Amino acid sequence: MSWWLALAALGGALAGLGLAAVLWRRSTAARRAEVAQLEQLVERRAEQVNSLSHELRTPLSMIKGAVDLLREGRPGPLTPAQERFLQVVDDQSTQVIALCESLLIQAKIEAGLFVPQLERVDVSSVARDVVTAMRPLCAQRQQRISLDTPQVVPRIPADPMLLAQALTNLLSNASRYTTTGGSVHVRVVLIDTGIAVYVTDDGAGMTREERHRLFHPFATGRPLADGTGLGLVITKTIVELHGGELMVHTASARGTTFLLTLPRSRR
Repeated sequence: MSWWLALAALGGALAGLGLAAVLWRRSTAARRAEVAQLEQLVERRAEQVNSLSHELRTPLSMIKGAVDLLREGRPGPLTPAQERFLQVVDDQSTQVIALCESLLIQAKIEAGLFVPQLERVDVSSVARDVVTAMRPLCAQRQQRISLDTPQVVPRIPADPMLLAQALTNLLSNASRYTTTGGSVHVRVVLIDTGIAVYVTDDGAGMTREERHRLFHPFATGRPLADGTGLGLVITKTIVELHGGELMVHTASARGTTFLLTLPRSRR
């Protein structure tokens, strides 16, 4: 009789294992289906943002082109008042075009389509190009921008276009929150693990609460009141895709320093 009970118990256990296996397979299949559905939703959203960005950028680019022609005096001379109004249109068009680009990049990030194309890059050279491109904007705001780099910098694996965008975002952010007549300083430094880039401004700085809102898209309140916060989110993503880190040191009324680190080799 005992052997019959043992056999029945064994059969019950096997049946339980079989049922558990069936349930596990169903659960796994359901999770896979859910993941696939989420991936499709993310890709569809990326496509929608891409289409919307294109639809917005095209007319805005035409508006900006027309404004540039007017400011060059092609149709005729402008009065000072007309020049001021066109400056406003030009600035706002540029900001919205940049926002469209940021939204497109953010959609690509969420869809997993944001992949760096690595090559051997001289970070000092990239920083020099970005600083040169930023000088006219800083000059408009009567701000000083300086660059300090080592004489020799080893090349590291990086995507030069993405790296330039990350540095541009940091410098634009620094200039935006630095007062008229203030200064922005960029420093490239060799460290044990690779290369570090410091971007320092002497602006208003941030409180602890404002610091906690960094790296969140569409954060509100100073110092992100004049922007969407997407630039810093994208910059952080670019740095992390390169295996690096983005850190910030700030204090209210004492300015802000962003520290971007990049490894000497891929991890």
